Amino acid sequence: MAAAKHDVFQAIADPTRRKVMQLLADEEMPISEICSHFTISRTAITKHLKILTEAELVSGKKTGREKIYSLHPEPLTELKEWLAYYERFWNNKLSMLKHLVEESEENE
Repeated sequence: MAAAKHDVFQAIADPTRRKVMQLLADEEMPISEICSHFTISRTAITKHLKILTEAELVSGKKTGREKIYSLHPEPLTELKEWLAYYERFWNNKLSMLKHLVEESEENE
């Protein structure tokens, strides 16, 4: 049975997972090094890495006795596109507000 794929939005919802992604954005690293940046257990970090892996945001490859993780930001494109829609929405609202304020100032 295949593992359930996690939603990118759910995967990045957790601050620990976002920090893991930030760490991996700079360089690949083994789980031991990732764990050194957190006060939670290695088991908890492993669970976070599993969710990120299932969302295809990170991958791990066995190198000797260690597993080296790397970031794959491509799935974040979906998030970027979703946010772009709302950015247009807010830019439109801000433009309308600016227009109303300027119009109000002219009528004073």
